[in-house]
Amino acid sequence: MKLVTAIIKPFKLDEVREALSAIGVQGITVTEVKGFGRQKGHTELYRGAEYVVDFLPKVKIEAAVKDGIVEQVIEAIEKSASTGKIGDGKIFVFDVEQVIRIRTGETGEEAL
Repeated sequence: MKLVTAIIKPFKLDEVREALSAIGVQGITVTEVKGFGRQKGHTELYRGAEYVVDFLPKVKIEAAVKDGIVEQVIEAIEKSASTGKIGDGKIFVFDVEQVIRIRTGETGEEAL
């Protein structure tokens, strides 16, 4: 099992969710986060004063998936989250040692 974590632009969330649902991902966790990469933030004008916005709003999506569909999940996120512009985000893939469904006590892939 793998945990796929993606940091994307907030307005792409619905497209990514639909793409993941279409390939059979049953559950995701979404968190509103802030951060920066190569963008290093940007400057804005507010009431005539210029200030730097270091951290940009992003959305973090996490999905625990079976090993067999990891590549499909990555491809779905890449296609649906891409704008072709800087700041599209990143995808991280982690090994998952164990999963337990609290309600039933199921473990492993059965718990997904």
